[in-house]
Amino acid sequence: MSLLDTYKARVGQSHSSDWFEVTQDQVNAFADVTRDHQFIHVDPERARTESPFGGPIAHGFLTLSMLSHFAEQALPPFAEGVIGINYGFEKVRFLTPVRVGSKVRGTFTLASVTERKPGQLQLVQDAVVEIEGSESPALIAQWLSLVAQG
Repeated sequence: MSLLDTYKARVGQSHSSDWFEVTQDQVNAFADVTRDHQFIHVDPERARTESPFGGPIAHGFLTLSMLSHFAEQALPPFAEGVIGINYGFEKVRFLTPVRVGSKVRGTFTLASVTERKPGQLQLVQDAVVEIEGSESPALIAQWLSLVAQG
């Protein structure tokens, strides 16, 4: 089966990662790397008393960055000699803050496959980061990637 046929057969399929607990240490490390030390992320006491969230929350971009980890867990592995690279996003929406201590997971549904040139495909994944126990997801995104024979 060709690379294109393999991915066309997967359109509409959904896969979910395991649940992942967001810790204050992870949020603090992300704050250090990005230099975003807003108190709602890194000061639990102030976040409890001075924010509408009732405690510290993860950065939206930390939640978005977790898509890579979730995808590695959830999606079928690439065949031998096939590589995938991030191509960007068509849409990202942060819908619900992720409180420190929450568990989140990623769910991916392959929305479309386009052959850019022989042996190179563009995939569009509808990605959702769910929060355990919440009806509203943390984020939704249309994630673009390129897949090619190495």
